[in-house]
Amino acid sequence: MTKQAKDELEEMFEELGELEDVRALTRKKLLADALQKAMKAQRVTPAEMARRMRTSRPTVYRLLDPAELGATLDTLERASHALGLDLEIRLLPRARSKGRRHPSRRAA
Repeated sequence: MTKQAKDELEEMFEELGELEDVRALTRKKLLADALQKAMKAQRVTPAEMARRMRTSRPTVYRLLDPAELGATLDTLERASHALGLDLEIRLLPRARSKGRRHPSRRAA
């Protein structure tokens, strides 16, 4: 995808008021994919993952579901620990484009 096409797509989602939602879904998809790959590499089943995390299988399935955005920091910490991984969360400055609104201030 060219930079121009990406910029146009982001502008369209921003105009629709959905850019932050798309970004959140993208981050969750990347996280779910990374967890699935780590589980596969270590031959860890969802049942074993749940046991290691001291949680239920439905919780593990929600964590691995790219569309489920409700993962807590605690759940992510337990999942990374269960796989012997370090969880790194960063806050980065982002350039603000004109018309961007804070997600909690969106017009209904």
